[in-house]
Amino acid sequence: MLTYVGKGYTSGFVENYDGVAARLNAGEDVELVDGPDDICEGLLCESHAHCFNHGVVQRDETARQSVSAFLGEPLPAGKRLPATPDFLGRMRLAFASADIRQACRGCQWIRLCDRIAASGFGGVKISPPPDGGRAEPLAPIPPRSSRFSRRP
Repeated sequence: MLTYVGKGYTSGFVENYDGVAARLNAGEDVELVDGPDDICEGLLCESHAHCFNHGVVQRDETARQSVSAFLGEPLPAGKRLPATPDFLGRMRLAFASADIRQACRGCQWIRLCDRIAASGFGGVKISPPPDGGRAEPLAPIPPRSSRFSRRP
């Protein structure tokens, strides 16, 4: 979510994610869930949806734990987090400094996320940085990551 720039598994996935991004940009909170979320919706019709794979479930849990430790509070399913520019900016700084990137290991999108973070999050579709991400690149990005889930 922090690095979403309109790329994804399929055109249907991207179209769905763009809709989720629009809802978040309109002020909807992020609601944490266990299992597939609204972002995954575009993939769940596949017979072998990877959202249910053990590795994905483990990465989601690792991400939840690292963000929970960073925020200093438990993050159970049902917890709501604001999708405000200030909150997402804080999370992006933590992402860029590798404080919440433990879940990136094994993720096929790690290189794209690395480039987006290194660019100052230029082109992100969810609460873009005020300068559009054209500021000086942030610190080098080691191979770690995080992800939020949202369900109505």
